Amino acid sequence: MIRVAISGGTGNVGRALAAAVEAADDLELAGLAAPSLGVSLTELLQNGADVAVDFSVPDAAAAACETAIGAGVPLVLGTTGLAPDELARHGDQFAGRGIQLFQAANFAVGAILMMRFAEEAARLMDRCEIVELHADTKRDAPSGTALATAARVGGDPPIHSVRLPGLVAHQEVIFGAPGQTLTIRHDTTSREAFVPGVLLAVRRIRDLPAGLTVGLEALL
Repeated sequence: MIRVAISGGTGNVGRALAAAVEAADDLELAGLAAPSLGVSLTELLQNGADVAVDFSVPDAAAAACETAIGAGVPLVLGTTGLAPDELARHGDQFAGRGIQLFQAANFAVGAILMMRFAEEAARLMDRCEIVELHADTKRDAPSGTALATAARVGGDPPIHSVRLPGLVAHQEVIFGAPGQTLTIRHDTTSREAFVPGVLLAVRRIRDLPAGLTVGLEALL
């Protein structure tokens, strides 16, 4: 049985993930951490957890990394917005403790396929631009998925960010060449799309090498 502590437990993803953990035969919910609950991740890890998961905001995610390092507990990090050098620094600290840090810009399998298809299309099409659309509650822009996509297609494509109520998470990569365009789009209509990927990471994280592993594709 894997005991899972969730930081950002009152958020949309946190709530969906908590329900899935409670429904799984091989997982046990160690608790939810959130300021609104008056419960910290430190408290949860002191009470015993095998894996921590963070879906919060960048400042809280940085604190979650420090807490997990101090407790010696592997961390699945779903929060985006941490600077690459900061994430790498945390990865080095996790490696020093002999524990794992897993981070993914997106845990939806469809989004991973979108990035893979975009990388393939970039080899054959002239130019592309990325449009990413999220709920107005998302703090960081561009999104982690858009930045990861841009890195994979190369050439520093322009990224356009939209933040509006009613959206969940959406991205399209639009390619152009003489006489034609190609649009690759992924739509997340519910945060439940992220749950299978997160649970996969929770179950597999201890099989990974100590330190930082990036991207759900590393587990697929």
